[in-house]
Amino acid sequence: MLDVGLFVSMDVQRFIDEAVEEIRREVQGKAIIGLSGGVDSSAAAVLAHRALGDRLVPVYVDSGLMRQFESERIEQLFRHFGLVRVNAGDRFLSALSGVTDPEAKRKIVGETFIRVFEEEAARVGADFLIQGTIYPDRIESEGGIKAHHNVGGLPLRMEFKGIVEPMRDLYKDEVRQVARALDLPVEISERMPYPGPGLAVRIVGEITKEKLDVVRTANAIVEEEVGSYQPWQAFAAVVGKGTGVKGDNRIYGWIVAVRSVTSRDAMTADVMELPWPVLRKISSRISGEIPGVARVVYDITPKPPGTIEFE
Repeated sequence: MLDVGLFVSMDVQRFIDEAVEEIRREVQGKAIIGLSGGVDSSAAAVLAHRALGDRLVPVYVDSGLMRQFESERIEQLFRHFGLVRVNAGDRFLSALSGVTDPEAKRKIVGETFIRVFEEEAARVGADFLIQGTIYPDRIESEGGIKAHHNVGGLPLRMEFKGIVEPMRDLYKDEVRQVARALDLPVEISERMPYPGPGLAVRIVGEITKEKLDVVRTANAIVEEEVGSYQPWQAFAAVVGKGTGVKGDNRIYGWIVAVRSVTSRDAMTADVMELPWPVLRKISSRISGEIPGVARVVYDITPKPPGTIEFE
């Protein structure tokens, strides 16, 4: 096991050397890596590429649960790695149809990702899967708080000979140190955390195309308006429906909850005290630019008792 205590002395290069050696030792033959474009999987991909070279195939699965314009940007950033993009939005939406339980949704997303990875691995002749799993993912999954799609959400039966997780003992701030040392672009190394199940955990209840369209646009507005305040995470979620008035007409539209928090390691989080004009502008934009939204609320719950995401 890698010695995470080395971060006390900031010996990031030692971690990188050990991680590369671990991947070389564990992977016999070819491997694929699930590359989402987040700092965790991106750092893991660079480490794996150093270890395996052309024996590594990075796979980006577009689940249809990603943020606005995200898939195109990730494809652009990692094209030089030989990135394979799999468009599986319809497959994920079909698998999630009618499902309302948060844990069930996470597990369905996790299994669907694995099945797509298995198919791609079979296509390129790879026997190993590399993931960017980090320590908080393991703690929350193993502690029963919520099943992260890449830990507790994994199916019991998988076709891989092994799963390699070089970042498994690191917290997010430590991963960022590694990413900087690997010379990843700032938009990756400092990227706001984004959940593996994507927008699926920012929709309370059943996932539909209409809700996805609403929450995707609302997320983009929140990130644009709050980004300069450097939150740990800032996003929007569709949490239900309520009565509102637009023009002279009554509507029964979506309730969008806005959340912006500070944190160090995602194990705890506090609510950002955003300036009132910023909150008013966010509310005005979301309700004005998205026709089906009836009202906007701001979630002031810290973690604990709430989690950062809604599901």
